[in-house]
Amino acid sequence: MRAVVLTTYGGPERLSVSEVPEPAVPDPDGVLIRTAAAAVNPVDLQTRAGLHAGRSAVRPPMILGWDVAGTVTAVGEDVTGFRVGDQVVAMSAQMATGRGTYAETVALPADIVAPAPATVSLTSAAGLPLAGLTARQALDALALPEGATVLVTGAVGSVGGLAVQLARLRGLTVVAQVRSARDEDEVRALGADRVVVDEAHFPAACVDGLLETAGLPQAIGAVRDDGRAVSVVPTRVPAAERGIHVAVSYVEQDGPGLSALGSLVDDGSLRLRTAKELGFEDAPRAHRLLAAGGVRGKLLLLP
Repeated sequence: MRAVVLTTYGGPERLSVSEVPEPAVPDPDGVLIRTAAAAVNPVDLQTRAGLHAGRSAVRPPMILGWDVAGTVTAVGEDVTGFRVGDQVVAMSAQMATGRGTYAETVALPADIVAPAPATVSLTSAAGLPLAGLTARQALDALALPEGATVLVTGAVGSVGGLAVQLARLRGLTVVAQVRSARDEDEVRALGADRVVVDEAHFPAACVDGLLETAGLPQAIGAVRDDGRAVSVVPTRVPAAERGIHVAVSYVEQDGPGLSALGSLVDDGSLRLRTAKELGFEDAPRAHRLLAAGGVRGKLLLLP
């Protein structure tokens, strides 16, 4: 099968399409998925550059990718929740499992797989798993009560945009931070109640909690004394101050949680955004586009 392989750590030019062995049969508790699309995420760029080499047992040559949407082609003998022909999505923690998703066929444990939302294209659904689970789990960790106010930084990014929508569904008032006034209409359409454009000067002590997705630790200044802050950027965690509880949320594989997110897409509560669809051979270009910034929605790689 064809896959996008990282030959050695380095720049986007280290990615190339190669023929690799195809999984013949799934594990007893696993499924085989014929890939419709795999999303490109910041963690893929970091892994490609070798930034996670010290805490990962996986080494090049390897297949990158955490997100996949596709069709089940085989199921293990112990699997009861899926059948051949089902359309599914999944998030594979590639650094830990070594099971990257930039491949024509992906073998994954069934318990991290979920039905694909039926109201969007299967390719678009590939943008849901990592970003959706990151936002959902970070909001769980933030644990703000209904009616509280949350500041979401990077609110038009993949994680931030879903976090804005999920926060509103939880009954929170959302203050959204964006880097350009041109993004204000988009983030309001996602459900933001207020918008902050100036990332250098956040309003002081005006929100109950912070969901930090953009690497802006100074945003903690907007949190009231004894409030809460959760970051999904472990390299730029806000320093605790004024009694504020600060935590880092690391995304976990979660099939049931992903299924719940898919249901929100299907009932119209959660909107997915696709920036561009590219072929596997364009993986280096996709990495360069994401690194350049300004991408609104997911970059998807199609076999």
